[in-house]
Amino acid sequence: MNGETVGFRGFIGLGVKGGPPALEIPEVRGPAAGLLRDALFRRLLLLADFGAIVGAFALTVWLSSRSLQLAWTSIIGIPILLLGAKIFGLYDRDETLLRKTTLDEVPRLFQIATFCALTAWLGGGLIVSGSLDRHEALFLWLSLAALLMLARTLARAIALRTAAAENCLLIGDQASAAMIRCKLTDHGGVRAKVVAHLDLEEIAPWSTDAFSSPRLAEIRDLAQQLDVHRAIIAPRGEDSGEILDLVHTLKAVGVQVSVLPRLLEVVGSSVEFDDLHGVTVMGVRRFDLTRSSVVVKRAFDLLGASLCLLAAAPLLAVIAVAIKLDSRGPVFFRQLRVGQHGKRFYMLKFRTMVPDAEALKDSLRHRNEAQEGLFKIAEDPRVTRVGRFLRKSALDELPQLFNVLAGDMSLVGPRPHAVAHDDYYGAAISNYAVRFQVKPGITGWAQVNGARGATPTLAIMQQRINFDAWYVANASLALDLLILARTPLEVLRTRNAV
Repeated sequence: MNGETVGFRGFIGLGVKGGPPALEIPEVRGPAAGLLRDALFRRLLLLADFGAIVGAFALTVWLSSRSLQLAWTSIIGIPILLLGAKIFGLYDRDETLLRKTTLDEVPRLFQIATFCALTAWLGGGLIVSGSLDRHEALFLWLSLAALLMLARTLARAIALRTAAAENCLLIGDQASAAMIRCKLTDHGGVRAKVVAHLDLEEIAPWSTDAFSSPRLAEIRDLAQQLDVHRAIIAPRGEDSGEILDLVHTLKAVGVQVSVLPRLLEVVGSSVEFDDLHGVTVMGVRRFDLTRSSVVVKRAFDLLGASLCLLAAAPLLAVIAVAIKLDSRGPVFFRQLRVGQHGKRFYMLKFRTMVPDAEALKDSLRHRNEAQEGLFKIAEDPRVTRVGRFLRKSALDELPQLFNVLAGDMSLVGPRPHAVAHDDYYGAAISNYAVRFQVKPGITGWAQVNGARGATPTLAIMQQRINFDAWYVANASLALDLLILARTPLEVLRTRNAV
């Protein structure tokens, strides 16, 4: 395919018979196409930031009760802010990421908005004629942060729709290939596909004499033929040296590289790199929270659960009435679950099944989709009409806010499983017990990463436990806020996918 061309005929519509010959331009493929794709994201993000900054200042001046005007020196301020965003890495991070998201940038965007608002407030005519009062500075800060997030989200959505899908070469075993293919489909912020799959043994020559001109030319031609923009590498434990050479080789020919970090699946990403006189050592943080962090998390849970219950009180009442009108039986469903350090508690949910659901289980065992000894049906006939809506919208989980107030659960943490599931998977999955080191949560890292509501096969459950282990290793209030922000988006995504 190397050297393949596409036709582009000039002078269209002139109607001249036997007009000028077609202009042949080479089709952009492989790493070069990936570079163009990355450039589109950078330029749209730059335009988005420019529009957000100008828009925030214009709104502040327009809505001010005083006759404020932008000073001519503000023309210098915009490039400085854009340069600050560049220094923060806000234009280059997308080229290294498969999933393009604005949520992860929120702390940095708030830092830029804070710096901008403080400069405008304390600048004394540097940006606006006169000076901003406290209310105007506060409005500028909030509006700039909001517009930056909104504009960047819109810019990424446009870029994802405009740019071609990111073609990926998967290097690893079949299990890793299946997992990556699943993650690249039906997930927000991702537009990529696996166009080729190679086993690690097949690329052994790539790490031998990798930087010789013939070898680089061979790999560059292969990347163009396969039209590969990015390589996703799933290494085994024993090939660290070969993988390092492989990464260097792929980067040398312009292919973006993503690596599945097997070590970080266990220790998490919250590590400190320690330079031990030229030797890099990773310092792994403790898996449990400090006492002060536990106090802060508990206070956050109490405040959050209380506010949510107050705000949702009318909705809770409507759901309770709907359940009673739809079928006889109690409003709430209580089920024994295992919490932190093995402590057992009764988890609350809105009842979504008919009252005699347990007695009907034997007649439905031929439709069971779960592993031996467990029971789950995707379209369970025991679920009521109201219950089906509550499950799809995740509103059946709202009563667990009372479990949070009681201290049995947290707003964020590994989802508690049924006791039968704990017994079965605890024996089948080696790192299953790690989830009991923290309080279970209403939502968790697994749920916002596409592991919500799926039939719990052994492979799916292993993936969930890996997500839970990652959360335990990285637990923090900032991560909890990120998970809470992503939860409604994930609920909407899975609901629309049904």
